[in-house]
Amino acid sequence: QVQLVESGGGLVQPGGSLRLSCTASGSIFRIVAMGWYRQAPGNQRELVANINSGGSTNYVDSVKGRFTISRDNAKNTVYLQMDSLKPEDTAVYSCNVKTVDFTKRYDYWGQGTQVTVSS
Repeated sequence: QVQLVESGGGLVQPGGSLRLSCTASGSIFRIVAMGWYRQAPGNQRELVANINSGGSTNYVDSVKGRFTISRDNAKNTVYLQMDSLKPEDTAVYSCNVKTVDFTKRYDYWGQGTQVTVSS
């Protein structure tokens, strides 16, 4: 089993910044991708950003230029630096880690952390 521990959510004013982190631990053979999803009330969960083992990144259009995803492979940790936050960024943000072993792919999810952007 793999456990994900998230931190860094909270309340911030519009234009402010937050940094989310997610650390994976447990029976990890190889991590192929790490990412962040978010879900606002009444909306479907959407991919915010992800980063693969080679360092390639992908962002949803609404956060390009404002959010930066990075990872520390030695620590099995992924970060999401969120700058110039807007009220529409308010959501529960969840970490996702995709791993593989010799035969299977696995999807793991964090418990979610609330991000609220409000004045």
